[in-house]
Amino acid sequence: MKEFIFSILEFLSELGYFGIALGLMIEVIPSEIVLGYGGYMISEGILGYPGAIIAGTIGGTFAQLFLYWAGYYGGRPFLEKYGKYVLIKEKQIDLSEQWFKKYGVGVIFFARFIPVVRHAISIPAGIAKMSPTKFTVYTVAAIIPWTILFLYLGHALGKNWSHIKEYAAQYTLPILIGAVILGVIYYLIKKTKKTTTN
Repeated sequence: MKEFIFSILEFLSELGYFGIALGLMIEVIPSEIVLGYGGYMISEGILGYPGAIIAGTIGGTFAQLFLYWAGYYGGRPFLEKYGKYVLIKEKQIDLSEQWFKKYGVGVIFFARFIPVVRHAISIPAGIAKMSPTKFTVYTVAAIIPWTILFLYLGHALGKNWSHIKEYAAQYTLPILIGAVILGVIYYLIKKTKKTTTN
């Protein structure tokens, strides 16, 4: 498996910035690894930060837009049948639907930092016919800091970039806790407004 991942990353590295965007769009490899490798290429002077951030944001956004439109036009049956090809399991769809119904559109931002629902959250947004503009804005707002973080970590690790998942834990855990807290605050504010309106 490692050899397969490295062979794909080597191929993507030959494409430069487009390779980062493409790697995130097809999502065969987790975004953390693609961006970590992108950070390593920055440390080697092959890429620059601005271009890598832009490529990472575009690639990550397009990947989520694909899932959004699949949910929008294909609905749940389509994703249950073909989701496995983009590493989306039925359990992830179930959980993301629950989150979307409970927390509303704001979860599109907060869930990007939470494992399991991070990628799948785009699906119920599409099924619910959420505004494409609002979906894109929330998605980009979350993808930019995620992209910057993992490019930075890959750059800091240099040739040890392949250990990025273990190294990233000390950074992603506080982000995860922060995202959950913000999500709860958002939910409570939304619930209070709803109660006041009624």
